[in-house]
Amino acid sequence: MTQTFADRHIGPDDHEFARILAAIGIGSADELAAAALPAGIRDTDPAAGLPAPGTEHEVLAELAALAESNHIATSMIGLGYYDTLTPPVLVRNLLENPAWYTAYTPYQPEISQGRLEALLNFQTMVTDLTGTDVANASMLDEATAAAEAMTLLRRVNRRAPARLVVDHDLFPQTRTVLATRAEPLGIEIVEADLAGDGLPDGEFFGVIVQVPGASGRIVDWSAMIAAAHERGALVAAGADLLALTLITPPGEQGADACFGTTQRFGVPMGFGGPHAGYLAVRADYARQLPGRLVGVSKDADGARAYRLALQTREQHIRREKATSNICTAQVLLAIVAGMYACYHGANGLRSIARRVHGHATELATALGAALVHDSYFDTVLARVPGQAETVVAKAAARGVNLWRVDDDHVAVACDEATTADHVALVLDAFGIAPAEPAGTAVENRTSEFLTHPAFTRYHTETAMVRYLRALSDKDIALDRSMIPLGSCTMKLNATAEMEPITWPGFARLHPYAPAADTPGLRRVIHDLERWLAEITGYDSVSLQPNAGSQGEYAGLLAIRRYHLDRGDTRRDTCLIPSSAHGTNAASAAMAGLRVEVVKCRANGDVDLDDLRAKIADHAERLACIMITYPSTHGVYEKEVAELCALVHDAGGQVYVDGANLNALVGLARPGRFGGDVSHLNLHKTFCIPHGGGGPGVGPVAVRSHLTPYLPGDPLIPGSHAVSAAEFGSASILPITWAYIRMMGADGLRRATLTAIASANYLARRLGEYYPVLYTGDNDMVAHECILDLREITKRTGVTVDDVAKRLADYGFHAPTMSFPVAGTLMVEPTESENLEELDAFTEAMIAIRREIDRVGAGDWPAEDNPLRNAPHTAASLVREWDHPYSREVAVYPLGLAHDRPKVWPAVRRIDGAFGDRNLVCTCPPLEAYAD
Repeated sequence: MTQTFADRHIGPDDHEFARILAAIGIGSADELAAAALPAGIRDTDPAAGLPAPGTEHEVLAELAALAESNHIATSMIGLGYYDTLTPPVLVRNLLENPAWYTAYTPYQPEISQGRLEALLNFQTMVTDLTGTDVANASMLDEATAAAEAMTLLRRVNRRAPARLVVDHDLFPQTRTVLATRAEPLGIEIVEADLAGDGLPDGEFFGVIVQVPGASGRIVDWSAMIAAAHERGALVAAGADLLALTLITPPGEQGADACFGTTQRFGVPMGFGGPHAGYLAVRADYARQLPGRLVGVSKDADGARAYRLALQTREQHIRREKATSNICTAQVLLAIVAGMYACYHGANGLRSIARRVHGHATELATALGAALVHDSYFDTVLARVPGQAETVVAKAAARGVNLWRVDDDHVAVACDEATTADHVALVLDAFGIAPAEPAGTAVENRTSEFLTHPAFTRYHTETAMVRYLRALSDKDIALDRSMIPLGSCTMKLNATAEMEPITWPGFARLHPYAPAADTPGLRRVIHDLERWLAEITGYDSVSLQPNAGSQGEYAGLLAIRRYHLDRGDTRRDTCLIPSSAHGTNAASAAMAGLRVEVVKCRANGDVDLDDLRAKIADHAERLACIMITYPSTHGVYEKEVAELCALVHDAGGQVYVDGANLNALVGLARPGRFGGDVSHLNLHKTFCIPHGGGGPGVGPVAVRSHLTPYLPGDPLIPGSHAVSAAEFGSASILPITWAYIRMMGADGLRRATLTAIASANYLARRLGEYYPVLYTGDNDMVAHECILDLREITKRTGVTVDDVAKRLADYGFHAPTMSFPVAGTLMVEPTESENLEELDAFTEAMIAIRREIDRVGAGDWPAEDNPLRNAPHTAASLVREWDHPYSREVAVYPLGLAHDRPKVWPAVRRIDGAFGDRNLVCTCPPLEAYAD
């Protein structure tokens, strides 16, 4: 019998699935759906409108035809997106390597040292090039990084009026996203020609400029920055990192923050993303940085170790008071950019920059009097009165896309892929002859950069391959083990889904290229919008948000604008259950909404009595409620339809967080059981890989009355865009397209039912050893379960941290710790793990429980046992051994004969408090290597 793609994607085969069902006392898949889901929300024929499933080779052929239909013109549009030459060693050994792209966020740092080191390289690269002190581990794109820079300046300068000055030469998409973010926060944006007119009158908290500007112009901003500081304002600069290899960086000119993109460092344009943005600041503001920050600490043996510092899961702690709603990053792309810098080094990057600038100089010299700015790096602006459309059309006919600024101006951007032939084609389109290039004074940087060994050791392919392998060997990703993280859905990222994303037909498209150049990728986008609407029961979908947090934000903005357009200006209250994801509250605050918490009952369900009371208290001010379904506690709440009705009756909207959609696809649709809007996590339910903590896509789906309020084209002022490209991270959308196309409606339903069955299987097998905290009707959980260790900890002193670290000795990544309830482990097996892997995890957890019992019985001291000392490294075995358990128990807890491949953690347990007290967020100094 020929196996379908669904058979390959879903771990348990029919025989194993039957055994799983038997273990939980269920007779069939249909009986499982009836037992788990409330009858009132189950759909009779969900997702029936999807195409019939195709095989891997059929679907790859379809995608190849779509990629072929796109026209790969030579892009000289610029505006923050540039063609780049990704070193093949990075394509094969990093971007296309499951050891890198299937990893999760490094919340378990002892088994994430490889990608943490790679991210530290990224942070060091950014700080070196920008002349700042501290950079975070990446942002979502340049425009959202600019928005985060704006709110950071506001946080540290609260006493100044809520006015921001923005230079008129900022990228247009950045201006749009800034305006979207500023409006609900009550920030007034004042646009000015800062180079020509200086600072405007009045007081303001911040200033934002671009280096070089959108027009290509380079300005020395040091005098303006000094003047802004004298007037009590802070300054952030959007800076091109390649240009900063030649020109004085903004940090050295006095800027308080720098932001931008690292796209041109080896990351394809991909029609808009994903790309790693960056945000860097002076040391004074390090603790205000949003997102993730990798820091240097030490482990239990005093060895250097890396971990996430300060902001780790900040949203779950500070909720609406968090610095940002961004709880993710663009880790995979940040690592590509960082390794691009490692591979080329300072001299290599300077060489690339000089070549780029040299081509721009050839254009500028030939343009002569038509040249608008005589100080530039890669982009020249030409004045062609009334002829812009003609010039752009002539260039397009020659296979080159230029940027029409207005009727009288054309911009031409050079990049790493630009050649002398491209320059000749552009000059021909302008109707001018080449000229001998004049000298240039653009190269004025005097400070050194990228001097650390990470940027001097790996310039040969041999060295780079070995470095990448050494780093990946320090990590646990899905290519080595199941990652049973509750709420995070670490499912298979199939090779057939991943293969197309590096094809030139998808990867080399500029997001602002003419629509006629991109019919194939637009077909993928259009199909996905329809299919996701069908799967969720909504009417419209926007694929623009490039993370789940941004999908939340876009959905809440839609609700807010809907109420405002109806004249309901007082509706500013968002009800959020106490169990909700922390990003919910942070997103609500960003959208200008007041957060009111609704209590949960002892069984984890939303307390409808408290909900009724809150609705009564805030009736005229109620904007919406945000719920997660199934709940954050991993249970199908049977009163969800009643909850939605209560909010609707009070004039509010219902936001259903799609984080747990993997428990609904093919069985129930939030747009049909009461939701008005949901965001979806394509990096969870729909197989885009987590990539070590990014990339991701967070589409927002709405019912028809909210359709007019979806995010728009960022090149159109006032469009309420939430990211820099109209379709967000478009180059990875073929992953989800391929998954849905290969699974079909029946395959998607099978996947959901298998995920539910597997979670219940683990709950039944482990419930005897660790109490399952919440269950729904029929003693069922959804696609995840929460194991309660609080009584165990009270009785023995063994904590969830101890169990999580000990699992590394057994070769497993830990479940989610202490979320949504402190002292618990949330386990989600996903449908992709077969019965053998489920049983291996169960066996490890049961063995750990026996170890806990030995601690409780006094066989091992509470402060010196295999759990408290976990994880154990190979190096720890050759040191003096004075523990009351053997070396074999430490590192082969199931015995030497156990056939599971051994995972050796790179470091022992890390001292997080030390790292936060002694904040170091760049590569350790040279003397550390001498030590």
